[in-house]
Amino acid sequence: MRPRNLDEFVGQQKLVGPGRVVRRMIERDRLHSMILWGPPGSGKTTLAQVISGVTKSFFAEMSAVTSGVRDIRSEAADAQHRIGSTGTRTILFVDEIHRFSKSQQDALLPHVEAGTFILIGATTENPSFEVNAPLLSRTRVYTIEPLEDADMDTIINAALEDLERGLAAVNPVLDDEARSFLLRASNGDARSALNALEVAVDSAAEEDGTRTITVELVEQAIEKRSRYDRLGDMHYDTISAFIKSIRASDPDAAVYYLARMIDAGEDPLFIARRLVISAAEDIGLANPNGLAVAVAAQQAVSFVGMPEGRIPLAEATIFLASAPKSNSAYLAIDKALGQVRANRDEPVPMHLRNAPTGLMRRIGYGKGYEYPHDAPGHFVQAENLPENVRGERFYEPGELGAERQIAERLRGWWGEGFTKDE
Repeated sequence: MRPRNLDEFVGQQKLVGPGRVVRRMIERDRLHSMILWGPPGSGKTTLAQVISGVTKSFFAEMSAVTSGVRDIRSEAADAQHRIGSTGTRTILFVDEIHRFSKSQQDALLPHVEAGTFILIGATTENPSFEVNAPLLSRTRVYTIEPLEDADMDTIINAALEDLERGLAAVNPVLDDEARSFLLRASNGDARSALNALEVAVDSAAEEDGTRTITVELVEQAIEKRSRYDRLGDMHYDTISAFIKSIRASDPDAAVYYLARMIDAGEDPLFIARRLVISAAEDIGLANPNGLAVAVAAQQAVSFVGMPEGRIPLAEATIFLASAPKSNSAYLAIDKALGQVRANRDEPVPMHLRNAPTGLMRRIGYGKGYEYPHDAPGHFVQAENLPENVRGERFYEPGELGAERQIAERLRGWWGEGFTKDE
């Protein structure tokens, strides 16, 4: 069912729709080397083959899993002979190009630069991290999106109705419930959907000259795969969405992304560590109990394991997302670190120094120190910063939750604006 031309190609309208950049490039036969980055079954290989057919180029294909430097050199020699003898250009399609080692990618580089062949690489991994910078700089990266349900529906209908290449010869009937399930379970992966459809049709009983595909048949036929990869972009995108949903005080979104990670088999202790960080960074002193809840969730998951560990993870997620927010502690330590790194280490003020010996007391260590617990309100107003950072403010309390009380208490001690003695 692979499309044979651009008109049959389904999806990726931002790239190959009428008037779009890649379509114009193909139709004008002004090709350049490119990397197609997207999830499985989204059309990367198909688009490369369509480009080759439309531009009348020779299509050479290799897999980065099974090919090496010798294969690259052999393809380059064939491409040079082809252009010299018949004037036919070569498109070299490299599937899973991210699996090529540095030396293999380096072997591609001079041939891409010389135009020996037009390289089209396909990858499910972020090329920013997986493709060498010199090769990346000589190619254009195009993002291939997962197919939308409407596109998937078009592909499924074509397979059901096509007599020559599809399944129409056996009169398949896909009921509505089965279609909805197939769309959900295939997750935008056309290859997965078509494979499952073929298996379901083959296993369906024939009645009155038709074969009815039910949701039960599709369930048995499909291999449900998540696009989540613990080492790939989906891992980082999902944990980012999880933390940002907590920060946005959206418990529904936060627990949804938690569920996606759990369903994909993410390490629960990785999730718990991120909750501890979020509790300190985003909830902070607005609700100091947030850190205790996050650490308790981490301990609970370590103790009970999965799948029960999902419950304390969900409890902590919802607690943190619903809590008032403050990043004042995060900002305070970073501002203080900035000062420490930008300035010399001035001596600690004498009144704060430890004075365990008579000599140290005689030269002024500890002189002028007032014990706060002996003072009214257990507070003594004094300048405790070194000379070169005196008067600096690192902690700026927020006005939400428990931090409102902290701000009021500090104003009571230090005055409005917490102005310290000059």
